[in-house]
Amino acid sequence: MDEAIAAASRAFPAWSRTTRAERRELLMRVASMVETQLDVLAEEMAREIAKPIVWARAEVTRLAVTFRLAAELLDARAREELSLERDARGRDYCCEVERFGVGVVLAIVPYNWPYNLAAHKLAPALAAGDTVVLKLSPLAYRSTMALVRLIQEAGLPPGVLNALGGSPEVSERAVADPRIALVSFTGSEAVGFRVREVAGGRPVILELGGDASALVFADADLGFAATRIATSAYGYAGQVCISAQHARVEASALDSFREALIAETRALPVGDPLDPKTVCGPMIDEHAAIRALDWIDEAVALGARLLVGGTREGRLVYPTLLEGVPPLAKLAHEEAFAPVLTLSSFASAEEAFAAVNASRFGLHASVFTRDQVLVERAFRELEVGGVIWNDHPSMRFDVMPYGGVKRSGMGREGLRYAYEAMSTPKVLLGRR
Repeated sequence: MDEAIAAASRAFPAWSRTTRAERRELLMRVASMVETQLDVLAEEMAREIAKPIVWARAEVTRLAVTFRLAAELLDARAREELSLERDARGRDYCCEVERFGVGVVLAIVPYNWPYNLAAHKLAPALAAGDTVVLKLSPLAYRSTMALVRLIQEAGLPPGVLNALGGSPEVSERAVADPRIALVSFTGSEAVGFRVREVAGGRPVILELGGDASALVFADADLGFAATRIATSAYGYAGQVCISAQHARVEASALDSFREALIAETRALPVGDPLDPKTVCGPMIDEHAAIRALDWIDEAVALGARLLVGGTREGRLVYPTLLEGVPPLAKLAHEEAFAPVLTLSSFASAEEAFAAVNASRFGLHASVFTRDQVLVERAFRELEVGGVIWNDHPSMRFDVMPYGGVKRSGMGREGLRYAYEAMSTPKVLLGRR
């Protein structure tokens, strides 16, 4: 790790002086190379982390989009000219602003999106003129390293991108290293806030967990809502920080929606991640599967009603739907990160919004309704980083600002927003 940080530090002066056109060309070349290797990269990921192959291909497709979006950030003129005409003193001055890289970025990435979550750190950092030390997840080491090698093959100069594994202790020492200018971390709540503490006031971007709710009002298309929420909750075994964990339904629609959701849960294709039909495959390891079943059993013991699932075969946890999960159960207030969905009802919008806002998390929430006034209320009142209207909370486009509030993190990813965080504006003010 010390060698990686030293290499990035040595490479920064030269890389930061490259032109925007040079950095843009490299990023576009990476995007093109990703597209030519789509099937190879997708199969590598499916085999390593058991991501269903259809989801894996979709991630690689987004990976190319991510690098192109980063390249397009460099299309604009480097310097922005500011008007000083509102101030009488400004008649004799001209003012320009340009953004420059901050230095060495430490990027710590998880296993569940080993390509695109890494790219959301790498691409804006490289666009800004930063150098990077990338700490890989040991659970997805091969996949993310394949991306790193591809970027190197695209012509990145030595030392600009340095990737390695290492223990949590090594990562913590790296976060504390004064040569690191900014830390971008995606992972658990507990580790994320430890990163902020150890960083000691230096800038951090934290993309942490969530327990996303989907609010379904009686005027919604209930069948569509059930299909989309089931896909979100159980797809890739629920190992997505914005997967639906709580389906909250207006009381008058509960019976109809419950029936539709049970049918969708039972029909969801489960099994081999290399089978193109599979939506829910095995979890990342045995420990994760055991924990999921323990939480399900706890909820049932405390009074929840098991509607579907609640069993496993090795690492494969079958899609599980529970109703009436009591507040003391872990599934009610912790991030499940498993193919588990809770069902409950609400009597009013106020009650629904209060239930969402009671969570210590605040990443995404979704609202199914035809009432645009209600959507506007949800947008203004829900304490989350993103509100998704008439679709599941897992929806994310790479151009969007992405991140959460409360214990879901701080700062935003999304190419332009991360680029701005990973660069600093400098002013050139002069007399005419």
